[in-house]
Parts: sequence; C-alpha cells; structure tokens
Amino acid sequence: MSPSPHRPARRLRRIGAAAVGAAGLLLSLAFAPPAAADAPPADSISSDNIEHLANVPKPEGFESTNSDLAFTGDYAIGGNYNGFVVYDISDPAEPEIASTVLCPGGQGDVSVSGDLLYFSVDYPRAGEECGAAESDPTDPNAFEGIRIFDISDKEAPQYVAAVRTDCGSHTNTLLKGEDGESDYIYVSSYAPSDRYPNCEPPHDKVAIIEVPLDDPASAEIAAEPVLFPDGGNHDQDGLLRPTEGCHDITMFPERDLAAGACMGDGILMDISDPLEPEVVERVRDENFAFWHSATFTNNGKGVLFTDELGGGGAATCTPEIGPERGADAVFALKGGKGDPRLDFKSYFKIDRHQGTEQNCVAHNGSLIPVKGKNYFVQSWYQGGVSIIDFNDLSEPEEIAYFDADDRVDGSIETNTNTWSTYYYNGYIYNSDIDRGLDVLKVTDKRLKRAEKVRFDEFNPQNQPRY
Repeated sequence: MSPSPHRPARRLRRIGAAAVGAAGLLLSLAFAPPAAADAPPADSISSDNIEHLANVPKPEGFESTNSDLAFTGDYAIGGNYNGFVVYDISDPAEPEIASTVLCPGGQGDVSVSGDLLYFSVDYPRAGEECGAAESDPTDPNAFEGIRIFDISDKEAPQYVAAVRTDCGSHTNTLLKGEDGESDYIYVSSYAPSDRYPNCEPPHDKVAIIEVPLDDPASAEIAAEPVLFPDGGNHDQDGLLRPTEGCHDITMFPERDLAAGACMGDGILMDISDPLEPEVVERVRDENFAFWHSATFTNNGKGVLFTDELGGGGAATCTPEIGPERGADAVFALKGGKGDPRLDFKSYFKIDRHQGTEQNCVAHNGSLIPVKGKNYFVQSWYQGGVSIIDFNDLSEPEEIAYFDADDRVDGSIETNTNTWSTYYYNGYIYNSDIDRGLDVLKVTDKRLKRAEKVRFDEFNPQNQPRY
C-alpha cells in the first residue's frame, strides 16, 4: 500500500549504531522513505467482531525479533532485539514510522516515562554504547542491563546512559516516584547457564535502578533486594523451570502492590517503599512451568498470571497438552493491604488448537479499560490474538480473536507470531515477532465504553487505575 494521497509522506529518520558516539550524542542521521502499512492478510482468521486495520512491516536493520511495546501520546515504541522503532499512531488506521534506533543487545523490552525510554539489554555486549559488538558471556567486562534514551524528539531519539545489572535485563518495569523527581526501574532477569561469571545462580534478586529525572545520565542501581532467601521453587523439573529470578513484574501503584511472575513462583510484593519491596504472598501451581507475566484487574480484586510453557518455542495449544498447561491462571485477590491473599479461581487457554508445528502459549497482554468490567487482550505467539472476558473469575471465556494465518497448499507460508498485544486509546496494537506492527479495532458492543478512556502514557507493566 502506498502512502495515502490525503497525507504527505513523512520522512523516516533511521539512527544507525555507528551514529551513536561514546558520549551518547547522535552524530548523523540517515533518511529513507517511510515503511508503508500493508493491507490486512487475505487469509486471516478472525471473529466477526474484530477488524484488522493496518500492518507496518519491520524496517531495514530490524530483521531480528520484535518484542514489547510502550506508548506515549500519539506514539507507540516497539522493542526489537536490534533496537527500537518509534511509530506515529496519530492515525491508527495509517501508522507510520517516525524513527528507528539500531542498538543491538537482545530482548528490547521497553518502558517510557515522559521524555525517557528505558531499554532492556539481555545479550552481552563489548560495551555500553549502541555500536558495541557482541561479547563472550564469560567475559566479566561484558555489558548487559538498561540503556536510557531521550525521546523528546520522536524523530531523533538520543542515547543518554546505561546501567549494568547482573544477568542483564530480560524485562524492565517502571515505577514512578511519588515526589515526581525520580523513576525506579525494576530489572527482572534470571540465570541461564551461559552467563558466568556475571550471573551465577542462585539469582534470586531484582535490581532497582533509580533515575533522577533532572539528571538521567547519573542513574544507578539503588537496591538489589533478594526476593527468595530460601532459594525459591527448585523442585521443578523437565519443562518446569526452577526459580532463578523473576521474568516480569507488574506494578499496581493504586494499592502499593506488585505482582511478580518468577519462573517457579507467583508472588505479590508490597512496594510502598520502592527500594525495599517485601514479598507478602507467594503461590505455586503444579501445572505452571514458567510464571511469565501478571495483570491486575482494574479494581485490584483479581490477578491473572500467564504460563509460558516451553519458553515460547513449543507447540502447547494441542489436545495432548490440554487446557490447564501453558495457560492463564486467574486468582481472586483477597485481604487488606497488610495481608493480601491469592485464591485460585480458574484457568483459561484458547481452544483453537494450533497443531504440532506452531509455537503457541500464553504471552503478553493488557486489560481493555471498560469501567467495572474485566476484559483482557492477549498474545498467544502463533495462536494469534485473543480477547478474554473474565468478569466471572471462575469462568473466563474468549469473546474475540485474530490470527493472521496465510496458508499455501495446506502449509503455512506466513503466520502471525504475536509477542505483545495491548489496548491503547481505542485500538489494539500487536507487536508481531516477524510481521511488524499490527493495528486492530474491536467492534464488540461490550467493549465500546473502553474507547472513552484515554491515556497520555501507557506502560502495560505499570497499571493505572482508570
């Protein structure tokens, strides 16, 4: 699809790794035509209450894996193992690329705070700067952790600084300081076997980076609390992963709570003191292989955890695996601030079986903000996008889905492979590992009221109360 004749084509600013100097200043900018939004796939599979509006293919240099999303104003920031892409979504039906930043480091989890972007680096590099080459993980001087960028100019983001963390940063979660003077970045990571000497198990802590907003270049680790003094759940085997750190943490500042998905454990933390989080509840489940992520209900009376059985690389949406593994687990959240308790209610898993060749398992999603209701939009890798009604915590059900699944002679030529799917200001944005950015529109009347909810900024792992 060519650019709309009603809108002038905008220049795309692509920031190469070589353009970022040691001091973090951009030294040059390259210009290229904007990537055009593709037409919806002809053979997509979807329910009749969801519409595919646009797809923006991955730009040159971003052939690696697309990962997470964050939002600010009229922009979506898409992480990639090679850097990040800034999308102009002022017209959601015709999104455009405003700029790209090539800054390889793996994972690419992103959080946005005002004019700052926090970017996770989980593959060892020879240095902190964007142009640093890959490094041997046995090198004690290798860098992994958080890179910080200034995105005040969306067409020309600038590298600011980096903070090294043990075991790198698989994900990061933003918690804004109540005084408005600092950001706190909770860095989740875990201990694979190839990360010595900077990542020796047991790795049962999180790194908390404090970022002074008036001087983000001085950001540093302010605390490294150990969440599992007893070592965590190490009784798991086979596809079940033992606790060696957290995979992801979701903040719910309204109640000074955070939910941690920590491999073998699901936890709640009291975060009233951002630098001294306290584990106040802990649950395990024999059906959960890898506690991956968490989402609170808007009223704070429930938590939905996801299980990434097989690490995202296995076909688990099959009759043989069944509906209770590689699924969501829904808990009621009871008790007061001093004594929160998680009470298991149900599992949810898509029942559209994907066969033995497609990796499919519960992955990242967010609430759809319908006041007083619980609706959740979620990625399932090659299982596509699902919208779940879990107003009855004991009986969640799918009410809409989208799966860009093109087939040629019975085999799969191109396939949706959704990493993160989030609702933002009336639309669903999907970070597809291979296809780029998808934009969807839900027409279900039950979700109509969500269109009235507007955010100036949205990090799905820091849940605002709407």
